[in-house]
Amino acid sequence: MASKKSQEIKARLHPRNKNRERYDLKALIVSIPELKKHVKPNKYGDDSVDFANPSAVKILNKALLNHYYGIKHWEFPDDNLCPPIPGRADYLHHIADLLGSSNFGNIPKGSKVIGYDIGIGANCIYPIIGAVEYGWHFIGSDIDPKSVQAAQKIVDANPSLKGKIDCRLQENPKDSFYGIIGKEDKIDFSICNPPFHASAEEARQGTARKVKNLTGKAVKNPELNFAGINNELICDGGEYKFVNNMIRESKKFSTNCFWFSSLVSKQSNLKSIYQSLDKFEAVEVKTIPTGTGNKSARIVAWTFLTKEEQKKWRESRWKV
Repeated sequence: MASKKSQEIKARLHPRNKNRERYDLKALIVSIPELKKHVKPNKYGDDSVDFANPSAVKILNKALLNHYYGIKHWEFPDDNLCPPIPGRADYLHHIADLLGSSNFGNIPKGSKVIGYDIGIGANCIYPIIGAVEYGWHFIGSDIDPKSVQAAQKIVDANPSLKGKIDCRLQENPKDSFYGIIGKEDKIDFSICNPPFHASAEEARQGTARKVKNLTGKAVKNPELNFAGINNELICDGGEYKFVNNMIRESKKFSTNCFWFSSLVSKQSNLKSIYQSLDKFEAVEVKTIPTGTGNKSARIVAWTFLTKEEQKKWRESRWKV
């Protein structure tokens, strides 16, 4: 039976997040000079990036990766999702704390720790941050061959990532673990930022709200400031169905992974997720608040391992 879910509280960026405070735009412009043309005073008179402009957001993220993570090459098609770096980094830092909570407060680091990113995307962002920050190795899967190719090119172009990230094609769009994780494979955690819209119209409405929040203007057909092709943003049943399917499938891989996890953007989906975790007999469930400002979310993590199985896992994989 799953344990009681931890109470959610208002969150801000993780203490180890490199972008917890305001962006150092001068330093970022030194990294990527092209960023300068996208910096202008905001309504308070402070220099800021035009977050409603997709090109500006992508160049800002390139500068963040270059300056803070040493990633010199980060190229992928403009149609693909361009993620906000600080929020993605937060997920990884919370996962590190989660692993540490299962290891007497010591965060497992290095190449023996293997993470699995369900939906790596063309940007490869979660494995990049996890590899740089903690030395972890990653498997990343995606249902789009072009995204897998783009992610692999990023890995190959950056010496610090070579040999640390394995990009794989998921041939069945309905599967999360089947076809990628073998019967004998061991992964220390899985992460996922699921498509959270159930239809194109729902995605359009969500983008319209985001653009209005950023600009104060209502736009009928808004341009996604973080871009994103359909399969990155939309799936049948949306986030609700995607995460519930993942939970059902994770039960079949209960001894292959220590902590399963997913971002959950809609609080209204939590009840059904907790019901699924109870139905499939998760041993332990944790809900970790994340997000800042107008954007709040949470990470739901679960494990099927008993206390004895967790002990054996620690001793065989995390013991230094």
